[in-house]
Amino acid sequence: MQFEIVTKADDELYEAFQRLVPQLTDNNPPPSLDDLSALLRDTASTLMVARNENGDIVGALTLAVYRVPTGIRSVIEDVIVDISARGEGIGEALMRRAIELAREKGANNITLTSNPMRKAANKLYLSVGFTKRETNAYQIKL
Repeated sequence: MQFEIVTKADDELYEAFQRLVPQLTDNNPPPSLDDLSALLRDTASTLMVARNENGDIVGALTLAVYRVPTGIRSVIEDVIVDISARGEGIGEALMRRAIELAREKGANNITLTSNPMRKAANKLYLSVGFTKRETNAYQIKL
């Protein structure tokens, strides 16, 4: 298994996300090539992928690290492991690399949210050291 930080949006990346995003959610469509390019240009965001032995992209996550008046914050979003590669430790390895990177960038903690129905994902987050927070999550549709 290989893990890398993505630096270029190309057809391979686009095709991978067309396959992966529907495995994560049906609330949002997969990103366009322009969306992926914009993500990679954003200096606060880091897109990481996992490749199998054939070089195919089988997992991904995004780490955002940004400064606010009270310090450096970080959040992990869109953790996806292809159904064909689940149970192989890919999600854990991606999470551990993201934790290392957030630490290197000066973050004191990382937040993430996960749908309670994603039982394996929630178990993974606890296993790598996350704790469930008691908080109110709010959203406004724009």
